[in-house]
Order: sequence, then C-alpha cells, then structure tokens
Amino acid sequence: MTREGSIRVGDRTITYLEAGDPGGPLVLHNHGGPSSRLEAELFDPYAKANGLRFVCADRPGMGGSDLQPGRTFEGWTDDLLLLADSFGAQRFAVTGWSEGGPWALAAAAYLEPARLVDVVCIAGGNYGTFGSNWAAKYLSSVDALGGRLALHFHPGFTLMYDVLGISATHFADRYAKAITQSACTADREVLADEKVLDAFLRAGRECFRHGADGLVADATMLYKAWPFDMTKVTRPVHFWQGSSDTLVPEIINKTVADKTPGAVWHPISGGGHFIAVSHADDILALVANHLAPDEH
Repeated sequence: MTREGSIRVGDRTITYLEAGDPGGPLVLHNHGGPSSRLEAELFDPYAKANGLRFVCADRPGMGGSDLQPGRTFEGWTDDLLLLADSFGAQRFAVTGWSEGGPWALAAAAYLEPARLVDVVCIAGGNYGTFGSNWAAKYLSSVDALGGRLALHFHPGFTLMYDVLGISATHFADRYAKAITQSACTADREVLADEKVLDAFLRAGRECFRHGADGLVADATMLYKAWPFDMTKVTRPVHFWQGSSDTLVPEIINKTVADKTPGAVWHPISGGGHFIAVSHADDILALVANHLAPDEH
C-alpha cells in the first residue's frame, strides 16, 4: 500500500507518495513530465520485492507541491536532502525517469557520495547537458519545437503545455492513444497492461492539478544550458536506455554517458521509453545491492 505525505521547506510544501518497503533503504525518485508523485505506484511491487523504501516527490508547481519562483537544479537537490533527512536516511539513492533524469544527474553533481550513494538515470530527457537544446537534431519534431519555443518564444511554450494539460486531464482516451501511437513496440506491450496505463494516466493528470506553470518551469530548465558539468562527474552514475526509445532516442543518452567519466551504461536492446517499468526489477535490484550495508 502506498502512503501520502508532505514536508515544509520554508513557506513551501513538498508532497510525496511513498511506496515499497517502509523499513527498507531509501530511494528518492524523480518523476517524468507530465507526471507526479503518483508515478511511485508503477514501482511499488518492484520496490517491495527488493526491500526498498521508494519515495517520489512532486517537483515545485506539480501535483500537490507549491510553485517555487526562481527554482534551480541545486535548489532541488537541497530539497532531496531535506526529504532524506525527514525519513532519517543517512544514505540514500536517487533515480530519475525521462524528464526526471536531469534532476537525478543534478543530484550526482551537487550531493556528496557519503550521503547519496547511488544515482540512476532512466531514459533521461537530457537536452541541456552540453548547451541550450544541444540534442535538438536527435529529437522528434514536436520535442525539437518545444525546445525552440522554450528558449525563444516562451508564450508559445506555455500554450503548448496548457493544451497538453487539457488533453491529459479532460481527454484521457485521446491522450492515451497519442502516447501509444508515438511509442515503439516494446512500449505498446508495457502500456497494454491496463493497470500500468491507468497509473501512468493518473500520474499525468495529477501533474496539472494547479495548471501547467510548474511543468513549464521544469521543462524550460531541461532545455536551457545546465549550470553543472557532467564531464566532471567522476562518481558512478547508472544510465539505463532502450535502443528503440522513440521519445528520448538512445543517441542522446549515449552521448551524455560517453562524456561522463563515472557513467555506467546499461543498454536494453529493443527496449523503449518504458524500460523504467518493464525493467524496474533489474534496475531496483542493482540499487538495492548498492544500498546494502556491506557496500558502505
């Protein structure tokens, strides 16, 4: 059973959903976009099976978390530390899927390995790693357009996400069909499970509880040049990527991994964007191994 919770950070509230084993080592998961803390439901059985306490927090302005004007990558890693402290965890892991990937990488750059002992990026939307919208030539036409709007015409970018929010919250069937049609064969097989699809759609709807402003801010930061340098990150960072991913093409994360000194590359042949679900047991088993006391 999943458990809802929240913490206060100054005048903000950060809401989260806790899944898995409440007595296990802590994993802080960074959800995708559009998504929310409810993404933890997708990982609940795999977290339980691997004895992990799996917590997914809504980033600012999404789900139940308050907006944070002027938010930064480093600021979110401070929030992750406060979350870890609230659970009494001296050692913890961070995972990030899709739009959550860059936030996991930021944690690798900013947090000390003595506290953050494992970092996982799953099909990350790492579009600002080497400069603003550096990966545009590899993206779908829609995502490449999103990057151009984010950087050069923000009202258009905001409108794009407002329309997405309307679709996700009021036209779920149409939204689900669009996601399925844009996915590869492996992803369509994952989404054929009604429980998975329903959980994915619920997490997406919840993202827009207070409108699209939080997601717009989040996505804009992904496309802009990042303030941290992955070419200087020497600690182990685990990159999981499906070779058939149509949402975040493999070449993007292979390029990032190749230029990250501490990268550990986990390719999934024929896998799609939803390897986060189809390979969750493998991913979390490795995380559990790294969090085991004898790894200390």
